[in-house]
Amino acid sequence: MRRVTLQDVADRAGVSMKTVSNVVRGYRHVSPAMRERVQAAVDELGYRPNRTGRSLATGRSSMLGLAFPDLRRPYFAELAHVFARVAEARGYRLLLAETGATADGERSVLHDREAGIVDGMVLQPQVLAARELDVERHGMPIVFLGEDPQPDDADQVAIDNVAAAREAVAHLVRSGRRRIGFLGHETERVSWTSTLRIEGYRTALEEAGLVVDPALLVQRRQDGDARDAEEALDVALAAGLEIDGLLCRDDLAAIGALRALRRHGLDVPGDVAVVGWDAIELGASTAPSLTSVAPDTRELAERALDLLLDRLDGYAGPGRHVTVGHTIAYRESAPNLPTP
Repeated sequence: MRRVTLQDVADRAGVSMKTVSNVVRGYRHVSPAMRERVQAAVDELGYRPNRTGRSLATGRSSMLGLAFPDLRRPYFAELAHVFARVAEARGYRLLLAETGATADGERSVLHDREAGIVDGMVLQPQVLAARELDVERHGMPIVFLGEDPQPDDADQVAIDNVAAAREAVAHLVRSGRRRIGFLGHETERVSWTSTLRIEGYRTALEEAGLVVDPALLVQRRQDGDARDAEEALDVALAAGLEIDGLLCRDDLAAIGALRALRRHGLDVPGDVAVVGWDAIELGASTAPSLTSVAPDTRELAERALDLLLDRLDGYAGPGRHVTVGHTIAYRESAPNLPTP
């Protein structure tokens, strides 16, 4: 029995092969009516994408690279899951890599294209500067995630960290908190992510007429985990730090904070309201459950892959920098109470 081809679907739907390809790939910029029309032809003919044939015809592997600094971190693991589902809907599989937050690790994944392993790459860099990344990618189609400044001609997807931190701190202020700390920025090289979140934190305090006290900024080790954040806050509290609200750089720091506060006899949220960042699944099961800044991970994955597939389809224009949305996942550690 002859295999149903992309051209067969295009002929049945009365559209171009490019349109069918966009629908099969899950490309977002297709009208609902056109998507329904093509999908009806796909269903009627029983079309299934032929990855092997596509690879032979295009010289592509149908594989995309996705590289994060540390896959032990729940946020990256959960984000990788979202990327895998979105890529699959577009007819691609993912090769997941861990850079170890090292320069050699980031260089290594940028060379996978030369070996024919992947057609393009989504990378969250943490070490290499924009200029070096520009040299190392050798024309490779790539989309950068995160906040670090990237080459002008590069595509990048991030959330607005300053706005998100302002929103989180403003929530704490509305709940009556006045001594609001920030937990979890690095001790040695403060990352661009931390810099932006602290900027939003400071701005929100100033807007509320509150003093920005450097003593309220609690550091942890470079790339520290929940236990390190717990120890850092434990030391600060033992030294006399007084807080009634706390914004944490990430949810791991917030989980450590919950333990340290409990050890010092402080109730959450009665004595100290706590807000994390990333809205990982574990945060819904902590005691108390964790209020957290929630990046729109679905939109992040969709926009990043849209940009990457545009490059693979021949787009050679200027870099596009996309900001995706966020919300606050309100839970027990800093509930969204009605304004008095």
